Amino acid sequence: MGRPVMLGNGSLTVGLNEHGLVHDFYYPYVGLDNLTTARSVHHMIGVWVNDQFSWVDDGSWQTVVDFEEDALISTITMKHEGMQVRLELKDFVDNEYNVFCRQISVHNDSEEQRNIRLFMHQVFEISRNGRADTALFVPDEHYLLDYKGRCSLLIYGQTADGIPYDQFAVGNYGIEGKAGTYMDAQDGELSNNAVEHGGVDSIIRFSLDIPAGEATTVEYYIAAGDSQHAVEKLHTIFKKGLAGRLEKARTHWHGWLSISKDRMEGIDEQYIGLAKKSLLLIKAHIDKRGGIIASCDSSIYNFGRDYYSYVWPRDGAYAMWPLIRLGYTEEPKKFFEFCRDILTTDGYLMHKYQPDKAVGSTWHPLLHAGNRPELPIQEDETAIVIYMLGEYYGYSKDAEFVSQLYLTLIQPACNFMADFMDEKTNLPHASYDLWEEKFLTNSYTAALTHGALQVAADFAELFEYPDDAVKWREAAAKIVKNFHVFYDHERKLIRKGYLLGDEGLQFDGTLDISSLYAAFTFGNVAEWETFINDTAEAVENTLLDQTPSGGSPRYEHDNYFAAEPPYLGNPWFVTTLWVAQYYLAIDEVDKAEALIKWTMERALPSGALSEQVNPTDSSPVSVLPLVWSHAEFVNTVLDLSKR
Repeated sequence: MGRPVMLGNGSLTVGLNEHGLVHDFYYPYVGLDNLTTARSVHHMIGVWVNDQFSWVDDGSWQTVVDFEEDALISTITMKHEGMQVRLELKDFVDNEYNVFCRQISVHNDSEEQRNIRLFMHQVFEISRNGRADTALFVPDEHYLLDYKGRCSLLIYGQTADGIPYDQFAVGNYGIEGKAGTYMDAQDGELSNNAVEHGGVDSIIRFSLDIPAGEATTVEYYIAAGDSQHAVEKLHTIFKKGLAGRLEKARTHWHGWLSISKDRMEGIDEQYIGLAKKSLLLIKAHIDKRGGIIASCDSSIYNFGRDYYSYVWPRDGAYAMWPLIRLGYTEEPKKFFEFCRDILTTDGYLMHKYQPDKAVGSTWHPLLHAGNRPELPIQEDETAIVIYMLGEYYGYSKDAEFVSQLYLTLIQPACNFMADFMDEKTNLPHASYDLWEEKFLTNSYTAALTHGALQVAADFAELFEYPDDAVKWREAAAKIVKNFHVFYDHERKLIRKGYLLGDEGLQFDGTLDISSLYAAFTFGNVAEWETFINDTAEAVENTLLDQTPSGGSPRYEHDNYFAAEPPYLGNPWFVTTLWVAQYYLAIDEVDKAEALIKWTMERALPSGALSEQVNPTDSSPVSVLPLVWSHAEFVNTVLDLSKR
């Protein structure tokens, strides 16, 4: 199901699943070093009453997972009709300290006083391989410590009036055939085993005597640091109570959203709630050192070879766009500095990166047909960063900051793009398309490169580098003049692209939403007007609303996570919202609003948007949430507000 809620502070990030359970726990970078064992077992919550035990994800609980509209604070309700027990949770990652907090109200919905036992389980793999971790009980301060090397996690819980948990157990998980220490809870009692190493997990118990119809509040937290001493200092602060920390966190998020308040006032009230939640989910994926993770939902690893928890320069730039438009400056500046630092000496950006600026995994080879060496890049990732820097300057007028990036980012990147052209076509040389699948000269990349070079030429004139301005405008003009090669006169649409070989141009005639989007967003020159209009008509007739679920796939015969029947592909939120943005650009507002509402209807109750939806039943497909989906939603309603 993905992660309906993501909580974070730019260093510690926690993902909650559809049962409200901790499924991802990233520290110390957003999206890097997931310390949970999410591929197999998540953290658990159990309840015992009257000799009956139940885990909250065993199918007998009614659970609603949401988060506040104005703050990264979860609001979760879990109800068990048979046991007459209800849990209400407020969860947050502290905005000042690396501490994940849960405020849990345990309700006795029966007509008699009862002893209700609440069990909180945690399982970490600090060592990644489930080996050589240690978990132990520290009696002096009555906490559990899970540690290895420079990572320490302190687990503690108490009632609101300061009474700590009364039992605990530490044991092995995932080794020697052991299922996990959480199994110890099912009789209502824990062993108080005090230490274990290897693959470890732990569990604590709260024994609560609750009168009929009343509730008791439990406060639970996990503090993260680089040593036992560091987390003990946090323990000293947080064991004083979570109520004050919760209010501080809420005030922090209200303050962060207030930056965008004036520019969001034009958004229709029916869209404002999801727009705010989208901004919060974007922010939850931004590392404090500048990297922006595409998605912290690790569940994708169960179906593939890797996560989405990387910094794609493209996804990051698109995530920045609504923040830039809404007046945020801190996050964009750190992102552009991140891109400056990862730019190669030749002036291009690689496929993807870790948030610590290391190069990420790739499936793009260095050799192609005939053992021809090629760069394993997507040129559009370099171009979109430059284009977005232009957007940042357009809204902020921060010439001082941009000028500092001229020689270290703008100039090398744009010299690369201006030179990375084929003499035979005067269009960009082949690289991988934005969907990371095909190696070709892509119409999306060509149009975006044109837009980026024009932005850069403006910067060159602003900062008095006239030779750069001339060179980059000439390269952009060549793209405009020769873009007609992408137009398919028979089908009347912009082709996906072509590959230049010894026998000339080998066309890929696929209709791809990105070809339309890039042409009208980054090009939109008079020479392309017919190409754009014809392609829009083809999209409307061929791709849009061609499945029971509606929406639009990325392109014809898209097989990524293909459903059965496959149709032409799964609808994507990004591409569907791109069509809406086109409709707004040509003043077909009703059509655009229909697609915005289509998006809202397919969001989870928490507001989280996946990458794709099933073409038959609209259920989420692939990662959830996807930051890019949320960025395009905010961009689209901002476009609408201007109408």
